[in-house]
Amino acid sequence: MTIKDVAREAGVSVASVSRALNGTGGVTAETEKRIRDVAARLRYIPHGAARSLITRRTHTIGALLPDMYGEFFSELIRGIDLAARARGLHLLVSSAHDGVEDAAAALRTMRGRVDGMIILSPRADASFLHTNLPESLPTVLLNSPLRGPRYPVLNIDNHGGAHAMVRHLAVECGYRDIALVAGPHDNYDAQQREEGYRAAMAEFVPGAALRILRGEFTEESGYRAGCEMMASGKLPRAVFAANDMMAIGCLLALREAGVEVPGSVAVTGFDDIPIARYITPALTTVQVRIVDLGRSALERLAALLDAPDQATPPEADTLGCHVVVRDSCGARSPGKTSTKKAR
Repeated sequence: MTIKDVAREAGVSVASVSRALNGTGGVTAETEKRIRDVAARLRYIPHGAARSLITRRTHTIGALLPDMYGEFFSELIRGIDLAARARGLHLLVSSAHDGVEDAAAALRTMRGRVDGMIILSPRADASFLHTNLPESLPTVLLNSPLRGPRYPVLNIDNHGGAHAMVRHLAVECGYRDIALVAGPHDNYDAQQREEGYRAAMAEFVPGAALRILRGEFTEESGYRAGCEMMASGKLPRAVFAANDMMAIGCLLALREAGVEVPGSVAVTGFDDIPIARYITPALTTVQVRIVDLGRSALERLAALLDAPDQATPPEADTLGCHVVVRDSCGARSPGKTSTKKAR
């Protein structure tokens, strides 16, 4: 069935059918209802590409992520998708874990298919965005060091969250020997969390030796870090892993070696992915409202789509986080403790 068939059956012009089905007005409510009834009876489905040529909108949002593995990304996608569906928008997701060319290819594939982009990628520096994104495409960046009026940025308070966790371990739990399982060296989140760890150690455990092991934000790298600690012959009193997946991997390595957690070593993480509260012992972690992060990103992008000529804010917004105290840190009373004030 074509739009001409609908117009003939409804006794109206093709233009009237187009206006009614696109919701652009110009027809009476009675006529619109008749057209929609005919379209439903004939099972007419508007051609997406043709509709886009008329409306200049695809009603689709693109999301470029560094990966889609793990609960953090599934929760982030869920937050974006929930907010998109509430606005009648659809979501097109791609990942770019194989490098700059992979990220560029993903953006080229989405060009012309999406009305706007949400990008979380360590590859997305100013040069990359200038080369691969059309100037007119509304874009929101997540967890990015970029500043300026071109792109709205929404960040997690990584520094404040890491600072608060080390404060909890040092001040409230009384630990001095606190190791960090850091994330990838080229990752902005990992860099900010490491800076927060270093600042808090200098403030709350001055003179203590820093012990930093490098991970990749995966369970496997956390497991390797746990094995590395045991191979060194000296376990730290507490481990702060820069994300929950590495903390879970580290917990497994310690458990396999017969090390008591939290009796011998306290283990903590960052993100508060859903599984964190269900493992044994339940994981003390920095809680990020991951779904809210995705939802907020979509809401900022929707505002750009609705008012494309409005100037974007020059400053990045920061999503606060807080420490959730559970069994794995050895604190006497599980609960919540707030981060230091977001910078």
